[in-house]
Amino acid sequence: MKNFLKAAQLLALDLASTILFLVVFLLTNNTALAVGLGVGFGLAQIAIQLIRRKPIDTMEWLSLFLVVSAGAATLLTNDPRFVLFKPSVIYAIVGIVMLKPGWMNRYLPAIAKTVVPDVAVVVGFCWAGLMFVSAAVNGIVALSSSVTTWAVVMPIFGIVSKVVMFVAGFAAMRLIARRRVQAMPAAERDALLASAG
Repeated sequence: MKNFLKAAQLLALDLASTILFLVVFLLTNNTALAVGLGVGFGLAQIAIQLIRRKPIDTMEWLSLFLVVSAGAATLLTNDPRFVLFKPSVIYAIVGIVMLKPGWMNRYLPAIAKTVVPDVAVVVGFCWAGLMFVSAAVNGIVALSSSVTTWAVVMPIFGIVSKVVMFVAGFAAMRLIARRRVQAMPAAERDALLASAG
C-alpha cells in the first residue's frame, strides 16, 4: 500500500499545476486567474527543482506545457467549443508521451524496476491507449451533446477510467512481481528483498 500511495503522490505532484488550473477555472469561471495561478504554480515547481538540482521528469515538463498552451489558447479564442475539445488535445499529447517505454519508472519502487520492468512497459502502453480512447470519447461527447451533458459525462468518465487503470496496473505489477519473487531460488530472493529494503 505504501508503494501505491507513493506512486499516486508523484502523479499528483506532476499534474498539480494542471489540477490547480482546472479547479480555479471551475470554481471562478475566471480564465485569466486560472491561467495565471496554474502557470505560476507550474513554474514555481520547476524552479524549486532546478534550485535543488533535482532532475525534471518528462511528465512535469508536459504538465507545465499543457497549462501554458491550453491557458493561452483559451484566453486567445474565448470560444466555449475550444474548451470542450481542449481535453482531447491534452489526452492525445499525453498518450503520445506515454508511448515512450519506461515512462512509468519514476513511479515504481526499486523492486518493481528489477522484477517487472517488462510488465511496467505494457502497463505504460495501456495508459497510452486509455489516453487515446479518452481523446476520442471526449471528441464524440463534445460534438454530440450539450455543454451541460459534457460537463457531467467527461469528469465522471475521466476520473473512473483513470482510477480503474491505476488500480489495475498497480495490481497486475504487484501480483506478477510477487509470483516472480516467489519463484526465485531462496538465496536470490533473499538478496533481492534485502537490497530492495
